[in-house]
Amino acid sequence: MPVDRDYFAGLYGRNEDPWGIGTRWYEARKRALLLATLPRERFARAFEPGCGGGHLSAALAPRCDALVAMELAETAAEQARQRLAPFPHARVLTGELPQQWPEGSFDLMVFSELGYYFPKPDWLEVAAMAARTLADDGVIVACHFRHPFTEQQITAQAVHEAIGAQPGLYRHIHHLEPDFMLELWTRQAEMRLA
Repeated sequence: MPVDRDYFAGLYGRNEDPWGIGTRWYEARKRALLLATLPRERFARAFEPGCGGGHLSAALAPRCDALVAMELAETAAEQARQRLAPFPHARVLTGELPQQWPEGSFDLMVFSELGYYFPKPDWLEVAAMAARTLADDGVIVACHFRHPFTEQQITAQAVHEAIGAQPGLYRHIHHLEPDFMLELWTRQAEMRLA
């Protein structure tokens, strides 16, 4: 079982932006790097679980025909709904992975600052579901903080290794900084942008 709903509800109940995602340069820069790694300008259907207050979701929405964001904490999900109100093609679900995986396939999945809250068996299931529901032309991008912290169930490295171990996925981007890692996988053995 991942860190539970009450933990995140408590965080967002005390502070509407507990990690400073909307105010810190570190977060803005990391978000810009993630967006810059995406190999296409547009995506048909994107999935962003663990969307928090929707800061990254709001940056993804203009690039997607449909966006499904998901958050465990209702308070954060409501913030994301408000932030995404200008985008009628975006919806925010309140739910828990891996049990409540949305139906259908996605050509973009974004796992940002999420995976290490899961016990390893649950994260392995999430990674497998991501690979199963990734469209043939799909992209998975993951970005995680590299330092240990109290609520961490598995390391950022283990989070990314679980995704990379899925059959039929090829890693094309591996960006490593002292504080975070950012990686991107597709079903294609080669990825050319030029």
